[in-house]
Amino acid sequence: MDEGRALFLQIAEQIEDSIVDGSLPEETQAPSTNELAAFYRINPATAAKGVNMLVETGVLYKRRGIGMFVAPGAREALLARRRAGFAESFVRPLLAEAARLGLSAGDVTALIVSHAPIEGDPS
Repeated sequence: MDEGRALFLQIAEQIEDSIVDGSLPEETQAPSTNELAAFYRINPATAAKGVNMLVETGVLYKRRGIGMFVAPGAREALLARRRAGFAESFVRPLLAEAARLGLSAGDVTALIVSHAPIEGDPS
């Protein structure tokens, strides 16, 4: 856990990460607030706040008496949101710094390609 960020946000992000990486597929049951609280050693109310945040955004839904489940389309919605965030958080600042250094978009592309791992190479 990250000391500088609210625990409920970290719980929500952990669940989102599991949905995005496929380890928590759509229509499968999400961990309960009690399971999350025990695993992370936090107050169940804190875990519930993170889970409820995902319910509010449509990532999870509740089956009464059973628990929380990953909503259909949740993975694609999360990927779309994260792709947009990636552009804002990483691409825009990268291009701004490139412009300050006098690098063109083509120069940046060449740098990325030259530093990209070769397919099949674990490094």
